[in-house]
Amino acid sequence: MRSWDVTALNGLPGPPQILSTTDETRAIVLGLAAGQALAEHEVHERAWIVVITGDVKFSDTTGETVMAGPGAVFELEPHERHSVLAASEARLLLLLAPWPGKGHPGTMTLDEKAHAQQHAADHAAALARDAAAPKQP
Repeated sequence: MRSWDVTALNGLPGPPQILSTTDETRAIVLGLAAGQALAEHEVHERAWIVVITGDVKFSDTTGETVMAGPGAVFELEPHERHSVLAASEARLLLLLAPWPGKGHPGTMTLDEKAHAQQHAADHAAALARDAAAPKQP
């Protein structure tokens, strides 16, 4: 048996701390400073997020927003886009399963990674072109 006191981990807020990785799951603790945001993003796996300390605002792409404090649990489908804003210093436990999820860079061949990188570069270039284009009245 392994155990952690995630309220006592040092170095948070700061880089995410991986608690455990197995062939099936990954557990990560995230520490966010007050006002820090995780911009809209997605993960390849099903994700469970537990608010350990602090207050956070979760938002999804439908515009639903939930203010949550310690004890709140969120479950996200694979690729479900969301964002997180720390209203106060916060600590979150993130569980990902299956690990790594389908399409995760760790499961890709070198050719698939190269294609994904090119696709991302093409997408970024298209967004930049759209942003620079004159707006029609």
